Amino acid sequence: MIASMTGFGRGEASSHGYVATVEIRSVNSRYCEISPRTSKSISDKEGELTRIIKETFSRGRISVSVQIDEPVAEKAPFRVNKVAVRNYVALLEEVRAAAGIEEAIRLEHVLRYSDIMESVEPPMDTENYAWNATVEALAIACKGMRDMRFQEGDALRKELVDRLDGTESKLREVERLAPLRVVSTKERLNQRLSEVLEDGRIDPDRLEFEMAMLADKLDVREECVRMDSHLVLFREAIASGEAVGRKLNFLAQEMNREVNTIGSKSNDAEMSHLVVGMKEELEKIREQVENVE
Repeated sequence: MIASMTGFGRGEASSHGYVATVEIRSVNSRYCEISPRTSKSISDKEGELTRIIKETFSRGRISVSVQIDEPVAEKAPFRVNKVAVRNYVALLEEVRAAAGIEEAIRLEHVLRYSDIMESVEPPMDTENYAWNATVEALAIACKGMRDMRFQEGDALRKELVDRLDGTESKLREVERLAPLRVVSTKERLNQRLSEVLEDGRIDPDRLEFEMAMLADKLDVREECVRMDSHLVLFREAIASGEAVGRKLNFLAQEMNREVNTIGSKSNDAEMSHLVVGMKEELEKIREQVENVE
């Protein structure tokens, strides 16, 4: 089974009131490129987030977003600095007495001093709660995207197998026609040169040597054997269940090279037509391989 590089997954999990929602999506890329976008509460965990994703996926341009919903605070996030309040009241009383003001000190006078309130530090485990929820949600999202990539990969596999079958069928025809083409080429040469040979101006032995050289140039058996080997390796790769996109791309290039060589040795209309057909199949294979992880 092979996997596509396009997919989407979403996961949600909670820990001690912290709810993490993770969305992850990927598109084609030669490498594994990850772009994380996280909430402020876990911004320092982006490196760890990237590491976890790379353990699951080897290729693709992957974007991941993490949203953290924090629990509603049961108490105000500030508390009264009682020492500061007492000091300010005493100071105001001193000012009132020195100025001979009879008006009593009121709350609004004290509230003018901002440091009578101090922030309450969140519990030390707050970051851990948010991160634990994120890790759980990420696992769910990655599984969802992985399942989608395998589902699309199965469709790719079927398409690739069909194209391989088409290529192999045409290759068998090339193998059948190749020796017949050599024989017919020799016959045509013999017929065309028969008159010249009669007057003795051309050495028959030399002609036979040249014809043997021509037959060797037209021989495509080696290319067909290598093509067979590439086809076997390609089928094994797509059945392996591993990330084989780079390997498939290399094999597709090698097959295209062999077909081009066969085409350059072909001087037969029917064989040329088969070569064009194989090139078309290989072009479709190359396009699909670009989507394989």
